[in-house]
Amino acid sequence: MKKVYRNITDILRLNRFIVLAVVALCLLCSGLSLGLLYHYQEKLLNSAFAIQSDGSVLPLELVDQRENREVEALAHIDRFHRLFYGIDGTNYRSQLEKALWLGDASVDAVYRQKRSDGVYNRLLQFSLRQEVVQVDIELHLDQEPYRFRARTVFEVNRGSVTDYYQLDTSGELVTVDRNFPHNPHGLLITHFFEDALRKLEPQP
Repeated sequence: MKKVYRNITDILRLNRFIVLAVVALCLLCSGLSLGLLYHYQEKLLNSAFAIQSDGSVLPLELVDQRENREVEALAHIDRFHRLFYGIDGTNYRSQLEKALWLGDASVDAVYRQKRSDGVYNRLLQFSLRQEVVQVDIELHLDQEPYRFRARTVFEVNRGSVTDYYQLDTSGELVTVDRNFPHNPHGLLITHFFEDALRKLEPQP
Protein backbone atom coordinates (compact mmCIF):
# COMPACT_ATOMS: atom_id res chain seq x y z
CA MET A 1 0.00 0.00 0.00
CA LYS A 2 2.85 2.39 0.76
CA LYS A 3 4.24 1.77 -2.70
CA VAL A 4 0.89 2.67 -4.29
CA TYR A 5 0.67 5.97 -2.37
CA ARG A 6 4.24 6.78 -3.30
CA ASN A 7 3.48 6.26 -7.01
CA ILE A 8 0.42 8.53 -6.79
CA THR A 9 2.53 11.24 -5.13
CA ASP A 10 5.15 10.97 -7.85
CA ILE A 11 2.51 11.15 -10.55
CA LEU A 12 0.89 14.23 -8.99
CA ARG A 13 4.28 15.89 -8.64
CA LEU A 14 5.05 15.12 -12.29
CA ASN A 15 1.68 16.47 -13.40
CA ARG A 16 2.22 19.68 -11.44
CA PHE A 17 5.65 20.09 -13.02
CA ILE A 18 4.20 19.59 -16.50
CA VAL A 19 1.38 22.08 -15.85
CA LEU A 20 3.78 24.67 -14.50
CA ALA A 21 6.13 24.13 -17.45
CA VAL A 22 3.27 24.55 -19.94
CA VAL A 23 2.05 27.70 -18.17
CA ALA A 24 5.57 29.14 -18.14
CA LEU A 25 6.02 28.31 -21.82
CA CYS A 26 2.69 29.95 -22.69
CA LEU A 27 3.63 33.06 -20.74
CA LEU A 28 6.99 33.18 -22.52
CA CYS A 29 5.36 32.80 -25.95
CA SER A 30 2.79 35.48 -25.11
CA GLY A 31 5.52 37.84 -23.95
CA LEU A 32 7.55 37.27 -27.11
CA SER A 33 4.46 37.76 -29.27
CA LEU A 34 3.56 41.03 -27.56
CA GLY A 35 7.14 42.21 -27.87
CA LEU A 36 7.29 41.42 -31.58
CA LEU A 37 3.88 43.00 -32.13
CA TYR A 38 4.98 46.20 -30.40
CA HIS A 39 8.22 46.25 -32.38
CA TYR A 40 6.52 45.86 -35.76
CA GLN A 41 3.78 48.31 -34.83
CA GLU A 42 6.38 50.96 -34.10
CA LYS A 43 8.16 50.12 -37.33
CA LEU A 44 4.96 50.39 -39.36
CA LEU A 45 3.96 53.65 -37.70
CA ASN A 46 7.30 55.12 -38.66
CA SER A 47 7.22 53.94 -42.27
CA ALA A 48 3.56 53.63 -43.28
CA PHE A 49 3.05 57.29 -44.04
CA ALA A 50 4.43 59.73 -46.56
CA ILE A 51 4.72 63.50 -46.28
CA GLN A 52 3.30 65.48 -49.18
CA SER A 53 4.81 68.70 -50.47
CA ASP A 54 2.33 70.74 -48.42
CA GLY A 55 3.34 68.91 -45.22
CA SER A 56 0.23 66.76 -44.89
CA VAL A 57 0.54 63.08 -43.99
CA LEU A 58 -0.65 60.50 -46.50
CA PRO A 59 -0.88 56.71 -46.01
CA LEU A 60 1.85 54.97 -47.96
CA GLU A 61 -0.65 52.56 -49.50
CA LEU A 62 -2.53 55.52 -50.98
CA VAL A 63 0.73 56.93 -52.30
CA ASP A 64 1.48 53.62 -54.02
CA GLN A 65 -2.02 53.52 -55.50
CA ARG A 66 -1.66 57.07 -56.80
CA GLU A 67 1.73 56.34 -58.35
CA ASN A 68 0.39 53.18 -59.96
CA ARG A 69 -2.70 55.04 -61.18
CA GLU A 70 -0.52 57.67 -62.86
CA VAL A 71 1.61 55.04 -64.59
CA GLU A 72 -1.45 53.12 -65.76
CA ALA A 73 -3.26 56.27 -66.92
CA LEU A 74 -0.28 57.43 -68.97
CA ALA A 75 0.10 53.94 -70.46
CA HIS A 76 -3.63 53.81 -71.27
CA ILE A 77 -3.61 57.17 -73.08
CA ASP A 78 -0.40 56.35 -74.94
CA ARG A 79 -1.72 52.94 -76.01
CA PHE A 80 -4.98 54.45 -77.26
CA HIS A 81 -3.27 57.08 -79.42
CA ARG A 82 -0.83 54.58 -80.91
CA LEU A 83 -3.68 52.21 -81.77
CA PHE A 84 -6.09 54.86 -83.04
CA TYR A 85 -3.62 56.80 -85.17
CA GLY A 86 -0.92 54.23 -85.97
CA ILE A 87 -2.75 52.54 -88.82
CA ASP A 88 -2.33 51.47 -92.43
CA GLY A 89 -4.41 49.75 -95.07
CA THR A 90 -3.72 46.28 -93.71
CA ASN A 91 -4.13 46.72 -89.96
CA TYR A 92 -6.56 49.60 -89.46
CA ARG A 93 -9.55 47.39 -88.69
CA SER A 94 -7.84 45.44 -85.91
CA GLN A 95 -6.10 48.57 -84.55
CA LEU A 96 -9.32 50.55 -84.37
CA GLU A 97 -11.20 47.65 -82.79
CA LYS A 98 -8.62 47.53 -79.99
CA ALA A 99 -8.67 51.32 -79.60
CA LEU A 100 -12.47 51.47 -79.31
CA TRP A 101 -12.30 49.23 -76.23
CA LEU A 102 -10.33 51.99 -74.48
CA GLY A 103 -12.89 54.80 -74.92
CA ASP A 104 -16.60 55.51 -74.73
CA ALA A 105 -19.08 56.87 -77.27
CA SER A 106 -17.05 60.06 -77.75
CA VAL A 107 -14.21 57.99 -79.23
CA ASP A 108 -16.69 56.08 -81.37
CA ALA A 109 -18.09 59.41 -82.62
CA VAL A 110 -14.62 60.54 -83.75
CA TYR A 111 -14.13 57.17 -85.48
CA ARG A 112 -17.48 57.44 -87.28
CA GLN A 113 -16.71 60.99 -88.39
CA LYS A 114 -13.37 59.89 -89.83
CA ARG A 115 -15.05 57.01 -91.59
CA SER A 116 -17.70 59.27 -93.12
CA ASP A 117 -14.96 61.67 -94.22
CA GLY A 118 -13.30 58.83 -96.13
CA VAL A 119 -10.10 58.73 -94.06
CA TYR A 120 -9.91 54.94 -94.04
CA ASN A 121 -10.87 54.65 -97.71
CA ARG A 122 -7.91 56.89 -98.57
CA LEU A 123 -5.64 54.59 -96.59
CA LEU A 124 -6.66 51.74 -98.85
CA GLN A 125 -6.81 53.75 -102.07
CA PHE A 126 -3.38 55.36 -101.79
CA SER A 127 -1.65 52.68 -99.65
CA LEU A 128 -0.96 55.20 -96.91
CA ARG A 129 0.73 54.31 -93.65
CA GLN A 130 0.37 56.35 -90.47
CA GLU A 131 2.96 55.73 -87.79
CA VAL A 132 2.93 57.41 -84.38
CA VAL A 133 6.32 58.89 -83.60
CA GLN A 134 5.68 60.48 -80.22
CA VAL A 135 2.91 61.00 -77.67
CA ASP A 136 3.33 63.75 -75.04
CA ILE A 137 0.69 63.65 -72.30
CA GLU A 138 -0.38 66.21 -69.70
CA LEU A 139 -2.39 64.46 -66.99
CA HIS A 140 -4.28 65.84 -63.97
CA LEU A 141 -4.98 63.32 -61.20
CA ASP A 142 -6.48 65.76 -58.68
CA GLN A 143 -9.93 64.23 -58.90
CA GLU A 144 -11.87 61.77 -61.02
CA PRO A 145 -12.59 62.07 -63.89
CA TYR A 146 -8.93 62.66 -64.66
CA ARG A 147 -8.43 65.33 -67.32
CA PHE A 148 -5.71 64.96 -69.92
CA ARG A 149 -4.30 66.62 -72.99
CA ALA A 150 -2.10 64.81 -75.50
CA ARG A 151 0.10 65.96 -78.33
CA THR A 152 0.68 63.22 -80.89
CA VAL A 153 3.24 63.47 -83.66
CA PHE A 154 2.74 60.98 -86.46
CA GLU A 155 4.09 60.49 -89.94
CA VAL A 156 2.10 59.71 -93.06
CA ASN A 157 4.09 57.65 -95.52
CA ARG A 158 3.05 57.93 -99.15
CA GLY A 159 5.75 55.75 -100.60
CA SER A 160 8.61 58.07 -101.44
CA VAL A 161 7.05 61.03 -99.60
CA THR A 162 6.68 61.26 -95.82
CA ASP A 163 4.77 64.07 -94.13
CA TYR A 164 4.67 64.80 -90.41
CA TYR A 165 1.63 66.02 -88.49
CA GLN A 166 0.96 67.19 -84.96
CA LEU A 167 -2.43 66.41 -83.42
CA ASP A 168 -3.64 67.90 -80.13
CA THR A 169 -6.36 65.93 -78.33
CA SER A 170 -8.11 66.20 -74.97
CA GLY A 171 -10.42 64.12 -72.85
CA GLU A 172 -11.07 62.58 -69.46
CA LEU A 173 -10.41 59.22 -67.82
CA VAL A 174 -12.81 57.33 -65.57
CA THR A 175 -12.22 54.11 -63.67
CA VAL A 176 -13.99 50.97 -64.89
CA ASP A 177 -13.58 47.24 -64.34
CA ARG A 178 -10.47 45.73 -65.86
CA ASN A 179 -11.12 43.65 -68.94
CA PHE A 180 -8.24 41.46 -70.07
CA PRO A 181 -6.95 41.73 -72.73
CA HIS A 182 -9.22 44.48 -74.10
CA ASN A 183 -8.86 47.04 -71.29
CA PRO A 184 -6.14 45.86 -68.90
CA HIS A 185 -5.72 49.20 -67.08
CA GLY A 186 -9.36 49.50 -66.04
CA LEU A 187 -9.72 53.03 -67.42
CA LEU A 188 -12.02 54.54 -70.03
CA ILE A 189 -11.47 57.64 -72.16
CA THR A 190 -14.49 59.96 -72.16
CA HIS A 191 -15.24 63.38 -73.71
CA PHE A 192 -12.54 62.73 -76.28
CA PHE A 193 -11.96 65.52 -78.76
CA GLU A 194 -9.47 66.33 -81.50
CA ASP A 195 -8.55 69.94 -80.77
CA ALA A 196 -6.09 70.82 -83.53
CA LEU A 197 -4.21 69.24 -86.39
CA ARG A 198 -1.36 70.86 -88.25
CA LYS A 199 1.27 69.77 -90.70
CA LEU A 200 4.85 70.09 -89.50
CA GLU A 201 7.44 71.65 -91.71
CA PRO A 202 10.31 69.33 -92.61
CA GLN A 203 13.46 69.86 -90.60
CA PRO A 204 16.33 71.32 -92.65
